[in-house]
Amino acid sequence: MNNNKQRTINKNALFEGIGLHTGKAVVMKFLPAPENTGVVFIRSDLPNKPKIKASLENVISTNRGTVLKENDAVVNTVEHVLSALKGLGIDNMFIDLNDVEPPVMDGSAREYVKAILEAGIKEQEEPKVYISLKDKLFLEEKGKKMTYLPSDKFEVTFTLAYSDSIIAPQTIHVEINEEEYLKRIGISRTFGFEHEFEMLKANDLARGGSLENAIVINNDGTIRNEGGLRDAKELVLHKILDLIGDFSLLGANLKGHLIAEKSGHDFNTKFAKLLKEKFNQVSIRKDSDVMMYIEEIKSVLPHRYPFLLVDRIVSLVPGESICGYKNVTTNEEFFNGHYPHKPIMPGVLLVEAMAQVAGVLFLSQEENKGKTPFFCGIDRVRFRKPVVPGDRVDFTIKITKVRGATGKVEAEARVDGDLVAGGELMFQLV
Repeated sequence: MNNNKQRTINKNALFEGIGLHTGKAVVMKFLPAPENTGVVFIRSDLPNKPKIKASLENVISTNRGTVLKENDAVVNTVEHVLSALKGLGIDNMFIDLNDVEPPVMDGSAREYVKAILEAGIKEQEEPKVYISLKDKLFLEEKGKKMTYLPSDKFEVTFTLAYSDSIIAPQTIHVEINEEEYLKRIGISRTFGFEHEFEMLKANDLARGGSLENAIVINNDGTIRNEGGLRDAKELVLHKILDLIGDFSLLGANLKGHLIAEKSGHDFNTKFAKLLKEKFNQVSIRKDSDVMMYIEEIKSVLPHRYPFLLVDRIVSLVPGESICGYKNVTTNEEFFNGHYPHKPIMPGVLLVEAMAQVAGVLFLSQEENKGKTPFFCGIDRVRFRKPVVPGDRVDFTIKITKVRGATGKVEAEARVDGDLVAGGELMFQLV
């Protein structure tokens, strides 16, 4: 299965249980959803069956669980369900509920994961959507800390520590992938301390909570549950389970290393909002922004000075399109002979520059890494205006056809919005 393609569930999955906080019996269904739907909750118990999109914009509370609201419809304690979907790479899902809260099951994501695997995962046609930053991001608040570091994968380092606690601090680093999720993260249960458990019960809260769906840590530090912990690091692993669920509300697949200390739902969602805000400020869909700088381009393309003709990549939609640009300066080697008295960028180099941008698009895909692109053909190329020193040439490339190791793209080069060159380019990857 292609990890870069969107996924949904192959067929419906049914769950019956009780809500952790409501204590009410609830039926939940996982339903397949079309590409680019995201995760959407459906309150089938309410008139008109309102939908609640799983997004940061819909978070209204993080008190003992992440709560979403859209219009007047609410769904509580969504983090475990969302975590299970993200852990298995599910992008699109309808989640039908006949009450306000999903069934807690055993307090982990294990039963959700099991049901998804039994129903099967369906690969869809559209590519996954990713979110990442080029720079470090840090937030600290009331002893809680979180750092984002750039990475080509999703990884988490989490430190669990409580002031004056009966449990020792725990730190763990994990790469978030399906194997690790199935083996350790997904089976970790929610937990609480004996005094918290008693306080919640006294205040008629956590009505569905029991030793069947939560770990209780006694006042002497022992585990009340028969059988103890499933993993020596189960407590901190569950914090990572929660974090994955909260960060799934980004609505995209995160690439980066999160280093979290003492974080919970409130701080998770606060940092996720900050990260998304920064991402939107440097959105790869805006020409003024940068997605790949020259060193990253050099890590993808084999070209080097003086024949590397791409300075920046500002937009890349895997398997679809890419935008980049070149700043043309008076110091370009080719101006020494073309022409010294009236410097003009050679048309063939404009074609080469468009081809290099297309090369970044193809070679950025996992299955094409390590390959070399060769021209197979050039068709319908036209040169409209000269490119001279001081111009910034913006390139837009769109894939029109891919068959095996060959591909065809439509290419355009523009200066200040005016078309200066364009045509069809054909490639073969070897």
